[in-house]
Amino acid sequence: MRDDPAPGQMDGVRSPIPRFRGRSRRCLVGALTGLLLILSSPPAVSEPAGGVPERGSAYMGIGVLAHDGDTGTRPPAAARASQTEGVDVSSHQGDVDWQTLWDSGTKWAYTKATEGTYYTNPYFTQQYDGSYGIGMVRGAYHFATPDTTGGAAQADWFVDHGGGWSQDGKTLPGALDIEWNPYGDACYGKSQSGMVGWIRDFLDRYKARTGRDAVIYTATNWWIQCTGDHTGFGTTNPLWIARYASTVGPLPAGWSSYTMWQYTSSGMTVGDHDRFNGSQDTLRDFASAEHQAVVQGSSDSR
Repeated sequence: MRDDPAPGQMDGVRSPIPRFRGRSRRCLVGALTGLLLILSSPPAVSEPAGGVPERGSAYMGIGVLAHDGDTGTRPPAAARASQTEGVDVSSHQGDVDWQTLWDSGTKWAYTKATEGTYYTNPYFTQQYDGSYGIGMVRGAYHFATPDTTGGAAQADWFVDHGGGWSQDGKTLPGALDIEWNPYGDACYGKSQSGMVGWIRDFLDRYKARTGRDAVIYTATNWWIQCTGDHTGFGTTNPLWIARYASTVGPLPAGWSSYTMWQYTSSGMTVGDHDRFNGSQDTLRDFASAEHQAVVQGSSDSR
């Protein structure tokens, strides 16, 4: 019986490929298999310049600066009889100093509650309850990701995690934040008709769950690009327009005026700052559904 050849040799001829046994062979096979999988798998998301943020980190207006920019101008101080100052916050602000905001004239607030069907704001309780406790009229918003799950499913997730409504005069209807996708394709890979259908599914489910029509937060340019400037929601859903300038500019089709306006991403103390298109009394009426969709003043399309 002949002796086994030494590793790397076969009958006196050295093999060009070393022989591996046992654990070494299994490790080599595993490493090669993993490398092949990495090389053959396409990236999950087409990464835009500057990198893709972590899922869950989106906030109201995340795409406004990148796509619409900032004119560097701000609206003149508004008389409280005509417009009421507000703020919107997310986990980026952490625990909010609500007393300072209240003392500076901020009388209403929206807090990010959810995103997709995979995220809830860890600071939601302090932000949502804290604004209420200081005397503000408050509400919650949902950051939409139409490429992950359906509109109805996201509305359920939102309502089940802080996005509900109560007729107490201090709770605003939930807001759907629908804007540029920070994680990939601007319109979440949807056609214009597909996007309209997704939004309708969300709004219908929210109305069925809460009895209120949700507010739509968006920017005019995104609305034109991703819905084809759809006109079908203006008579039922209040508009929260995003534009960092001295005027709101042209509004999306279907709305003759706005209910809220996010006019800056660098407001007093913390958060983005906003104006409600009415007095504090009108704001409380809106919260209690006495005026379901506030249509007041002109759109100022300059």
